[in-house]
Amino acid sequence: MNTSVIIRFVILGLLWLGLVGYILTHAQITLYTIFIIFASAIIIFVPMYKKYIKK
Repeated sequence: MNTSVIIRFVILGLLWLGLVGYILTHAQITLYTIFIIFASAIIIFVPMYKKYIKK
């Protein structure tokens, strides 16, 4: 795995964590909110995993 791929994962991961932190501090915690957080993680990280790691 190239260094550039690792940097992409780190940048997207930090951005995603920041947005999740913002959601958790400014919104009510409901099942819908938790579902949105898990769905966004799947939408962001699964395609990158399939493209760069699984090959």
